[in-house]
Amino acid sequence: MIRAEHVGIHYLFDRQQRTVSPTTARLRRAGGETWALSDVSFQIAAGQGVALLGASGSGKSTLLRVIAGVLEPDTGRLETDGRIGSLLSVQAGVMSLLTGRENTLLLGVLAGMTPRRARSEMTEVKRRSGLGEHYERLVASYSQGMRARLGLAVIERTEPVVLLLDEIHEALDHEFRDHVEAYAHELLAGGGVVVATGHDHPMLERLCDRALLLEGGKLICDGEFTTVQREYLGDRRV
Repeated sequence: MIRAEHVGIHYLFDRQQRTVSPTTARLRRAGGETWALSDVSFQIAAGQGVALLGASGSGKSTLLRVIAGVLEPDTGRLETDGRIGSLLSVQAGVMSLLTGRENTLLLGVLAGMTPRRARSEMTEVKRRSGLGEHYERLVASYSQGMRARLGLAVIERTEPVVLLLDEIHEALDHEFRDHVEAYAHELLAGGGVVVATGHDHPMLERLCDRALLLEGGKLICDGEFTTVQREYLGDRRV
């Protein structure tokens, strides 16, 4: 379902602008090289829920973006089978200057729907998101939770086989978090894949039977969730 072979990502650091951006050039800082991901390899089979564990800056979000196709590896390769649904931020990929209805068309087409199919899903997206009259308003007026609800409602209608979650559920209300979790369980039961990050380890444990531990962009442990979690938490207590 997902196959990563020696995946590497590096960044260009601009000292004057203090910005970091992906590039195919090496990062040279004080004569050295820094990689967001380095030589990462793993496979995820159908029906598996996998948590990405690691401290901030360990490479979790970067790896999710490689899986999503947002970033292309500088070294190695990563392959996925089937459509991907991504909630990689609270913004959920929606455009502020479009209405909920217009975003449904845009996100649906970007996910592989025909414009006709995306339009046919608008009534259901409006119902699932619970936006009511706000569906016809600019997303700029939405709260974080409303944006995420719209994004997830569109994802559900695109019927992905891989769902990516990057800590977005932690900024949202309990009702929506429960909805995200229920949808993820439904996807797993149907043979899909869930890859998730977050500090809510009880939720991750309910969704994931396996975990990958990242440190400094390297995959240092891959195994059963509670085993990898103990190693991660043990290292942080030292």
